[in-house]
Parts: sequence; C-alpha cells; structure tokens
Amino acid sequence: MRTFVTGSIAYDYIMVFPGKFREHILPEKMHVLSVSFLVDSLKRQRGGTGANIAYNLALLGNRPKLVGAVGEDFGEYRQWLERHGVDLEGVRAISGEFTSSCFINNDLQDNQITAFYPGAMSHAASVSPLEFGATTRDLVVIAPNSPEAMARYAAECTERGIPYLYDPTMQLPRLSKEEFEEGCKGAKVLIGNDYEFGMMAEKLGVAEKELHSRVPITVITRGEAGATIVAEGTTYDIPAAKPEKVVDPTGAGDAFRAGLITGMARGFSWETAGRIAALTAVHAVEHMGPQEHGYSIEQFVERYRANFGPSDEVDALLDGSAVSA
Repeated sequence: MRTFVTGSIAYDYIMVFPGKFREHILPEKMHVLSVSFLVDSLKRQRGGTGANIAYNLALLGNRPKLVGAVGEDFGEYRQWLERHGVDLEGVRAISGEFTSSCFINNDLQDNQITAFYPGAMSHAASVSPLEFGATTRDLVVIAPNSPEAMARYAAECTERGIPYLYDPTMQLPRLSKEEFEEGCKGAKVLIGNDYEFGMMAEKLGVAEKELHSRVPITVITRGEAGATIVAEGTTYDIPAAKPEKVVDPTGAGDAFRAGLITGMARGFSWETAGRIAALTAVHAVEHMGPQEHGYSIEQFVERYRANFGPSDEVDALLDGSAVSA
C-alpha cells in the first residue's frame, strides 16, 4: 500500500511579545483599533498538516508521496523533507506565490494574535494524487487543505474506489453539511478529536454514534485519555503513551495520524496501530514545533516496549523495509 498525503504545506512564524496585549488595547477604542507590538523573538518553523503527516511517516520508515502546492520560498523546506525521505514529486510550485504562512504573536500570558495567509494553498486543487498514479491498492490522506482541493480529492477517490482517510478537522467550520457528507461518503477512515467529532455530528444533525455507522473506521483522539478506534463495529480503546515532558501540542494530531497509517500499511492489528499512533504523537509534544523531533526506528521500538510491552508486529519495523509510497 502506497500513501499519498494531501494537506496544507506551510511555514509558521512564531513571535513573542514581552508584555501583555491587554495593556495596549483600549476597550473604548476597539472600533478604531490600531496597535503595533515590538516582539523580541521570531522563529520560522516548518508546518502544515500534509507536510507534518508526511514527515512523521518518513520517520517511521515509510516513503510517503506528498501532494500539494507551495510557493517560490519552498527551497529550504523542500530540501528538509527530501532529506528525511518524503517523495515530493506531487508538490507543485506556484509562480509568484508564497508558501502558506501562519503568523502567530504570543504575549506573556499565552494570548495569541494570529494571521493566516493561504498563499499557494489556494492552488492546491490544481494538483491531484491521480496524476501520480494513485490506485485502489493505495491510501489517500485528505487532511485540512483548501476546501476546493479536499472536495476534489474526495470526489475522485469515491468515483474510482480509492480508499482514503478523511480528516476535515480544522476545515469543518468552512464545510457545508453537504460537503462534509460527500467527504464521508467514500471514506475508509474518519478521524478527529473528541470535540471535533461533536462538531461533525452537529453539522450532520445526528448522534455521534451514527458517525461510526457511516464510515467503516472511525478514530477519535482524546489527548491524555488516549484514543478510540471503531473498526467494522468493534471498539478498541487505545491508551496514551507517556511523554517525558510536554512542550508544545502543535502537530501531535498529525503525528498520531502518521503512526496509525503506518500500522494500517503493514497490516497490523488495530490495537498495535493505535499504540504506534499514540507513541508517535508523544514524540511531537516533547518539542517546540511539529517537525523538530526525530528518532531512529530502533529508538522508537525500544520506547514502544517501555510503554506498552513487547510486540512482534512492532519488532517488524526493525526489518528496515520501507513501505513504498
């Protein structure tokens, strides 16, 4: 099984203002708000749902195919992903555009002022996994992206019977009921966190338990409480892995998805696939930024044993054979 990952590819610009926003905002002047904050740090991090998932898949010994649109400023990011084993044949550079960028200004009370520029992501619908050979033997990941691109990929996969993991999550507020229903129609896997599943059910006007009957496999992540996988009517409760420290939850969900897909690609049991996902997510929360962590397969397997005990399935990751993508 090859894995085609679609989703946003973005830069995150993280700034820290050494004060409190509220001390510089006049409530009586909110209707003519005009403020400027002098920040004392700026860091650019690699991010985006699609790129994060692909990066984590590569860490686990896979060779995923990332499909999406980037800008003219993607050069360093491209080298980073290629160096870690991500296939970028499906990444299209858009002339005259910047790669999607998120600008986040934090104050000392952890308040945030954020601006997001979609940039090249607005052109994501111009490129498709089908152009690069996706078939019914593969898995397409439809992660948050431009709504037009997500709709195109879901329709193409449904029409051709190509299995796909549907991850609308951050784009749920943008999707209409009809668009979300279409996205679920041909999905093999529907994934989101506990809150997002509540939003999905509300959007469709159904009880949450009905979502499990609409898609063969549903996965609900619950943070420190682990996760729940419902596959063909059978429920699997997945425990959380133990973090050595919690630094930044950004990208943990994307890492979880990569771990789950790794287990699926190798035909592991859902119990094992879920535990691999939980451990993959923990590596992400221990670092500032969604692609700042790294490990060898040997280190991953050793930590899996420490968290969940020995597993012949997980030991198979040590054979060094990457799942082609």
